Amino acid sequence: MPAKASRITLKRVYDSPVASDGVRVLVDRLWPRGLKREDAHIDHWFKTIAPSAELRAWFAHDPAKWPEFQRRYRHELQGLREELKPLEALAKVATTAKPLTLLFAARDEAHNNAVVLRSFLE
Repeated sequence: MPAKASRITLKRVYDSPVASDGVRVLVDRLWPRGLKREDAHIDHWFKTIAPSAELRAWFAHDPAKWPEFQRRYRHELQGLREELKPLEALAKVATTAKPLTLLFAARDEAHNNAVVLRSFLE
């Protein structure tokens, strides 16, 4: 689900990679089920900036919990400043022609950690 004219785009990791993805970064804590590493075409995997196991379990991809999930995840991200530096550096050099693509495994493309992370980085 690429964002319109954004330098940071979002995409399900299971979707086929294309050259216009730019730098592909997996932002999930766990490796996506059933996906071979060589098929993922991932440039970086920043699992330490994904939501904590506790937050993931609490959220359980329930859209009713989305506003609170966003608040809690942003709070977690505030405490991960050092871990975020490499991703922030990639975001700074990203352009609409060569974007930073945040990859996620969730089926719900509107309610997942990559959505919150992109907003946090922008």
